[in-house]
Amino acid sequence: MAVGDIIVGIDLGTSKVRTVVGEVNNFNQIEVICNTEAKCEGIKKAKLIHPEEIASAISATIKEAEETASLKINSAYVTIPGKYVTIVQNSITKETKDKYAGISTKDVSSAILQVKDIELPDDKILIDIVPDKFILDNGKMVDDPVGSLSATFTLKAQIILADKEYVKELSSIFKRASIEIDGLVPVTLAERNLVLDTNELTDNVLLLDIGAGNTDIGVFEGSSFIYTNTILLGGNHISNDISVLLNISLEEAERLKRQYGLALKSFIDNDNNIVLNTYKGEGRSKSIKSSELIEIIEARIEEIFSLVNKDITSQGIKTKINNVILTGQGITNINKSDVAGKIILNIPVKIATGRLISTIHTDYRTAYAVVRYVAAKPFARTVSSSIDTKSDKNILGNLIERIKDFFYS
Repeated sequence: MAVGDIIVGIDLGTSKVRTVVGEVNNFNQIEVICNTEAKCEGIKKAKLIHPEEIASAISATIKEAEETASLKINSAYVTIPGKYVTIVQNSITKETKDKYAGISTKDVSSAILQVKDIELPDDKILIDIVPDKFILDNGKMVDDPVGSLSATFTLKAQIILADKEYVKELSSIFKRASIEIDGLVPVTLAERNLVLDTNELTDNVLLLDIGAGNTDIGVFEGSSFIYTNTILLGGNHISNDISVLLNISLEEAERLKRQYGLALKSFIDNDNNIVLNTYKGEGRSKSIKSSELIEIIEARIEEIFSLVNKDITSQGIKTKINNVILTGQGITNINKSDVAGKIILNIPVKIATGRLISTIHTDYRTAYAVVRYVAAKPFARTVSSSIDTKSDKNILGNLIERIKDFFYS
């Protein structure tokens, strides 16, 4: 990244589209220029159900951002759910062009371009290359091999693929909003460096982002991104359960969830009465015990963690995980959700405490994480979003070309 680079990150959530515009300052840090959001109900179960509504929400956030930042935004980096992502581990050993001069930037760029040369399934598209480990000929592992005296070096990397049909749909939606896609970033990959603390960055962790409608799974073996997926349940399902089972409005259900949010009935201190203000049954008046409400919350949280447990077990990766880190507004405001997770997963669980979490409002955390991820991309040729240019290329071909530029010279 370079001083003055402006990066636009867009998070397509189940209930809202959120946009963050950040600029690289003189200290090589991201300075947030603006945050914007717009309601959107066009995405259901991670599917792009109502393209026009999604495009309209994207346009609304971009327009507000342009007015606030006095910019003309033409492109952005966008989140992609783990459901549509495939991770391929690959490595390549490369001879140094001049072993006496040390490994050059060109040597590294050449290795990165070659490590992505895998047999690509017809239904997949390359969206990211994550250089993971560089190993010198003496066995030493380094983050940046440039300048190291070594006749050869090995690059281990993750090749990130996405479902081609989903990318086509998404590109078409962004075209309606007159925005190009700079790149697609898996949710948990973006969030890793934001929500994990220093020790967790080198540990084997399961990062769970429980949002409004989905739970995104990201498994990291040290610095290696080894698995991602999406469970189609989130915080909104808890609110909906409360609304349906107690026969009250969704608005009151959401308020009660936040007011009495507790993941386990066994932790109730005082089983007090709750008056239901929007009860729709006979008599139009009803009160319940708080334990009845919490029992509803507990059941859905148990289901979410059980589905996560089933997924990581079936993938054969559960035994690799040392700790589970929870983030996302769908659950972190529900007390003892970490305890509930530990009981079901039988792995230590904690709410995310990464030191960078407090740098931005929780509503915009994922979009901001995308901006930070892009800004920190090693060996990238360019990362700045397009602020004053437009392209007439076809939407999928243009995305592929921008990804090539994003990655490597």
